[in-house]
Amino acid sequence: MKVLILSINYWPEVTGIGAFSTYRAEYLAAAGHEVEVCTTFPYYPQWKVPPDYASKLAAKEERNGVRILRSYAYIPNPPKPLRRILHEASFIASSMIGAIVQKRPDLLLVVSPPLGLAFSAIFLSRLWRIPFVFDVEDLQPDSAAELKMLPSWALRMLYKVESAAYRHATLVTTLTNGMRGRIIDKGIPSEKVELLEPRVDDSLFEIEEREGTAFRKQHCIENKFLVTHSGNMGVKQGLDVIVDAAALNRTDDSIQFLLVGDGAVCRRIRQKVAELELRNVLFLPLLDTAGFRGLLAASDICLVTQQKSVSEIAFPSKVVTYLAAGCPVIASVNSDCEIAQTILESGAGWIVPPEDAPALLSRIRGLRDEDLCKYRKNAQMYASRRWSSARVMGHLERRLVWAAQSETRALAQEGTIR
Repeated sequence: MKVLILSINYWPEVTGIGAFSTYRAEYLAAAGHEVEVCTTFPYYPQWKVPPDYASKLAAKEERNGVRILRSYAYIPNPPKPLRRILHEASFIASSMIGAIVQKRPDLLLVVSPPLGLAFSAIFLSRLWRIPFVFDVEDLQPDSAAELKMLPSWALRMLYKVESAAYRHATLVTTLTNGMRGRIIDKGIPSEKVELLEPRVDDSLFEIEEREGTAFRKQHCIENKFLVTHSGNMGVKQGLDVIVDAAALNRTDDSIQFLLVGDGAVCRRIRQKVAELELRNVLFLPLLDTAGFRGLLAASDICLVTQQKSVSEIAFPSKVVTYLAAGCPVIASVNSDCEIAQTILESGAGWIVPPEDAPALLSRIRGLRDEDLCKYRKNAQMYASRRWSSARVMGHLERRLVWAAQSETRALAQEGTIR
């Protein structure tokens, strides 16, 4: 099977959609399929293209059996709503040009966001007479509506594009049961909407204590109770609750808050910490693999935070990572969202109300006085059971092969009818 993947994010990005698209493409290639990816140059979550890729309009690479076709996209910094529209539109246009000159694949796998890639999917599938799978990593119109990021006319347009994407796709896939339910509620037949959960990095099960010891020594935090948030620092994450909790705990130097990563609000959060003169908050950039393993091994508690306005529409990959690494988790999220259900079901930690700094700090202090071993054990057992690579990736391959064969089935049926 030849698969063409359209995804705005890809390796060497290590968070969010980039990580998902990369391990899926490389798994399919390792399984013997021919895989090409149309993407842009790496930029996320810093919203800045690294020097090795800067000033290029297009490039070709190959990694782990996957042919990577990169095309230009405008990268706004800071990524304000209207600038993000231009960012996505530029990639949709350039990737369409890059895709259309490739040889006909058997299947298109189109990763959303950006939702506008639906236009490319519909056009290319009709041009080549092939099916496409629309992979929904974020319900973009719902996100924009809940965060009040766009005017009503723009939201109406997004919902129309979303509806067209779902109608024309052979298969719609998404990350969580909550997101799947929302898509079905929009009038899409349940048998057309497939749950494709994230997979765990199996190497995380083997993180050793010595890696954490080395990390603590490197950053001079040997004797601290380490509370960590890592990954994208965006609007949805609601990171102010962590800073506010740190401010409430400024007189207790035994707890160290660590914010690792980058994103749209990183600069503002850094400024807030500086203005409050908080010595108990440490910032680190995105880490390489060894550094990230050390961070996970060193962390006493890992945090997942979201704004109140965010419900079940997103499931950050850090949840899978934290649990696989055996990290106890405090989630500052709405109690009815998929994250909360996962943490409670796993027994890996606790839920506190979003944007409630006193509640967050109270739970941190409570866990500091507990034996965390049971949370670590529960986390890894749950991650192994639910997100094992063999189960998740095998299911992915089977469903994509089924979708690729749908055009053959349809043509055969058409011939029978005639």
